[in-house]
This record gives sequence, C-alpha cells and structure tokens, in this order.
Amino acid sequence: MMPVESELLLLLLTGLLAGLMDAAIGGGGLLQIPALFGLLPAGTPAATVLGTNKLAASWGTATATLQFARRIVLPWRMLLPAAALAFAAAYLGARLAAHLPLHYMKPAMLLLMLLMFWHIFWRKELGLAVRQQALTRREYGWGLLFGALIGFYDGLFGPGTGSLLAFVWVRFLAYDFITATAAAKVVNLTTNIAALSFFIPSGHILWAWALPLAAANLCGGLIGARLALWGGSRYLRYAFMLLLCVLMTRFGWDIYRDWAA
Repeated sequence: MMPVESELLLLLLTGLLAGLMDAAIGGGGLLQIPALFGLLPAGTPAATVLGTNKLAASWGTATATLQFARRIVLPWRMLLPAAALAFAAAYLGARLAAHLPLHYMKPAMLLLMLLMFWHIFWRKELGLAVRQQALTRREYGWGLLFGALIGFYDGLFGPGTGSLLAFVWVRFLAYDFITATAAAKVVNLTTNIAALSFFIPSGHILWAWALPLAAANLCGGLIGARLALWGGSRYLRYAFMLLLCVLMTRFGWDIYRDWAA
C-alpha cells in the first residue's frame, strides 16, 4: 500500500528529523518507530514496522558514518571486531524480534537510562578529554563485550542503541563524546545491516514506505553529522543528557500506558 500525500509529507519530515537526531546524538528511533506504528496500515506486524525502520535508518547511519570517518580518528583495531560481533548478535536479535514480547524491554531500558544520566550529570569531565593512549587489553575486551550485547539489543528492539554505544565508549574506554558518537555509528551501521539480512529475505519491509523514508534519513544524517562535528564534545555532552531525558520520558509513558491498559 502506497502512502497518501499527507502521510508521505509526515513520513519525510519524521525521517529527516530522525536522521538528524540519530547522527548528532543518537535516538532517532525514538521519533521514527512510533511514527511508523501510527502511519503504516493497520495490522502491520511489529517485525515489519521494525524492518521498514531499519532499512530507512541504515541510510542515515551510513551517511553519518562516512562524514565522521573522514574527520575523526577512529579506534579501528577495536571497532572492527566489535562490529563483527555486533553483526552476529544483531542478526540473532532480529530473528527473536518476531517471537518475543518486547514490552518487557522498556522497564529495563528506563532504569539503565536513569543510571546513565546520573553518571554523566555528576561526572562533568566525562567525555571531554581526547584520549591519546592506546586501549589496554581489558578495555579492548570491554569494547568487544558491549559491542555484542548492544548489537543483540539493536536487532531485538533498537531505540537508544546509539546512545548506549556512545555511553560505553565514553565510560569504559575513556573516549571523548565526539569520538564515541562516531565509533557508535560504525557499530550501529553493521547492526542495521545484520538485522536487514533477516528482515529483507523474510519479507518484513514495506518498500513503498521504506524508500522515501530512507532518502529523508540520508539527508538528516548528513546534517546531523555536520552539526555534531561543529559543536564538539561539550555540546554533545549536553545534547546527550537532553536525549536521555526525552528517552526516559517516552519509555516511562509507554510503561504507564501498558500498566494502565
């Protein structure tokens, strides 16, 4: 089913804003997934909504990744194996997405975001200093472990993946926010591709909706990456905390509605 003109305009606006937000600070799924649930034809399976979202989001993430990689020195020695593990874990998560009740993820995510916000708020120097030394063996292990865990979450559910990845790089690997955001995009891109390797062959993509949304995400990703590079790590710290507030509000509201239903 093709979107009508009014739905298409809303879809393009949502995709542009989601791509911009996701590239700059993460959390684009916060806008895009609820919009798709509201706009797609009634009765569309949840896996098809997630698959359509992944196809579109991957274009914005790819654009942002290229922008960052051209201007930021990235820790490729850790990132490439972490991305490979995340790819495998995300594929497994996508396969489970069609069978598990995902509403159980929301309370756990809300608690995790509260802890992330508290940690960043009180440690004002966190993520501002540019790391010069190489990763230790222990830090390398943390990078691989969290790449796999967050990759699995991204394939299974998705919202907040970029924020989780960026927080891990900042908290456990002592990177600045701009490097952490750029590194998160590399892993996030591979998890999107992994999820699509399940969603596309299984028919969980509405192409008439996904393709225009992908174009909007691409444009938003280009703008968002440039904003992040222009603002630097101090800007990203405040933007990251604001994003966590929005995410916590959204998840809290969803949990309240689930309990009240």
